[in-house]
Formats: sequence, structure tokens, C-alpha cells
Amino acid sequence: MMRAVASVGGARRELSAFLWSKSSLLHAVKRTLSLEARVTQFLTYITCSSQRIYKSEGPLLGSLCISSPLNSLSMQRSLILGYHSTLVQWLPAKCISNASVELKMENDLVRFNMGKQFDRNGSSTKGKRTIKRVKMSKKAKLNELRFYRLKAKKKMNSPNPEVRIRYKLEKAKRKEAWLIEKLRKFEVPKAPVETYDPEILTEEERFYLKRTGEKKKNYVPVGRRGVFGGVVLNMHLHWKKHETVKVICKPCKPGQVHEYAEELARLSRGIVIDMKPNNTIIFYRGKNYVQPKVMSPPDTLSKAKALEKYRFEQSLEHTSEFIEKLEKELEEYHNHLARYRKEKEKDKDKEEEVTPQ
Repeated sequence: MMRAVASVGGARRELSAFLWSKSSLLHAVKRTLSLEARVTQFLTYITCSSQRIYKSEGPLLGSLCISSPLNSLSMQRSLILGYHSTLVQWLPAKCISNASVELKMENDLVRFNMGKQFDRNGSSTKGKRTIKRVKMSKKAKLNELRFYRLKAKKKMNSPNPEVRIRYKLEKAKRKEAWLIEKLRKFEVPKAPVETYDPEILTEEERFYLKRTGEKKKNYVPVGRRGVFGGVVLNMHLHWKKHETVKVICKPCKPGQVHEYAEELARLSRGIVIDMKPNNTIIFYRGKNYVQPKVMSPPDTLSKAKALEKYRFEQSLEHTSEFIEKLEKELEEYHNHLARYRKEKEKDKDKEEEVTPQ
């Protein structure tokens, strides 16, 4: 009887020891899984966070300073690095931060250290600071404008003529540079010239077309705007019923008629028959003329843009003349100073000669 009781007690003890070992094993597995979940969460936080600066203090980083549940430091390191490599493989590049992460192993503890941040070129951006522009108040702006106005007034009312001339010259040169920059916006790139067979006219045909063009009253004016899309459009409208058309250029500078003739011949595909001394050009449409679908070429300015360009050109012309005038005045003033100094030196030499030694 006693033996049976002892055997039953031994069986119970063995069963409880087996169950305790199994429960301890399950507890260790659970701790390992919790470690893996924490590491995954931390690495996801590093790679997907949009912030550039991280603090070492916080609940997440504090919870990651863990001790080894399996008493195996090498197993932790391999586990963490393996998870990091897998995350880098499937995460997109835009979710990965540019901050460097260092893994430090001190006193059997795993710690993550956030290093310096790097920009696209690889240089550190920790010490760089963005300079914020301070907005000026209305009163400060007015004071600044008043200061520059008084400074300009002082130069204009200076008793020294050289200071006045140089101030005007600098101002005119600034305006000239501004006008040149404005005129660059009106430069239209020329379209590639399409190949076509130019028609050859005999002397008799030219004489006949010249006489008919002089007798007819249809004409197209080219004014201060110069050659723009509307001029070519009017030429095509005249060629609908007439073979020739007169182009009257007023106002026109000397030699500018030839430029207008070349430009209009390129844009309208017409033939120049004659050029009169009163700045009149006679154009012939051609024997095989076909009216184009788009009569106003795309590489020309509109009427409003052409007028704006003319105004800038006129201002640039007057400014250039004014600069030449000021440069001439400054040169004359320097010559006057040189003559005055020479005369003064001569007077001193005469006085020295007259005075007895």
C-alpha cells in the first residue's frame, strides 16, 4: 500500500515538473515574440517617420533598452539586423529617413543611437540654420524710401558738377539695362523656313506688275508698331482680289525699309517688285498663290505687344542719347579742370620768376 502511494506521489511530481518546464518555455517564447514586436515597431518608426530630429528621451526609446531574455547577445544582434534588412527591402525610399542609426552594445544591453542627419549630397545638416527674412513694417519701408530720396536729392543739389553728372549717368545706365532686359521678352523665335520654289519673273512681267501696282489704290500701312501679325494678315486679304499690294512705311528710319521688305517677304511669301523713295514697297502675290489657312504667322507679335515693344525701343533710344550727352559733358568737365590746373601752374611759375631770389 505504501509503495503504491509513493509511486503515485512520484508520478505527480514528475508531471508537475514537466508542466513547469513547458510553461517556462512558453514564457520565454512569449518574451522573445514581444522583443521582436518592439524591434519591428521601433524600426518602422525610424523609417516611416517624417520628422528629421529625434530625441533620445521618450517612452519608446526607454522601453527599448532591454536585457537579453534568452541570455544570447549574438541572437539579439542577428535578429535586429535581420529585421532591419527585411524592412529596407520592402519599404519605399521616400519612407526611409536620412538619419544615421547606430547599434550600441553596453553591459549586455541593446541601445539605438541617433546620429547626425545627412542631406542629398551626403553633408551633415545638423549645424545649418535656415535664415528667416524679417518682414519690414510699413513705417520702416517709408523711412528707407525717405533716406534714399534725401540721398538722391543731396547728390542732385551738390555744388560739385562732377557728382551731379555721375549721379545722372548711373541712373541712366540702370534704366538702359532695365529696358534691354524688358525688350528680351519680346524676342520671338523664328519658325524654320519651309522650302518652296521661288518664281522667276521676266523684265516685261516686272514692268507690268510695277505699273499696275502704282495705279491701284489698295495699300497696307506699317506704322510705329513695325511688322506684326496684322500687317501680314492685311496683305493676304488684299491678295484675295488683287495681284499686287502697296506697303507704305511711315514713320520709317533711313535704311529700315529694306529690313521691312525682307521680313514681309519671309512672312507672306510674296515677291518684292519695287521700292519707292517715299518708303513704299510693292509686293506681288505670285502666279500660283494659295491663301493660307492661318494668315497671321504664329512667330509674330500681336498688335498690343508690338506697341509695347515700340515704346520700350523709343525709351531705350532716348536713354542711349542721354547717356552719350552726359559722357560728353563729363569729358568736357575733366578737360576744363585740366586746362585750369595748367593755367594755375603757369601763373605760379611766372610769379616765381618775377620774385627776386
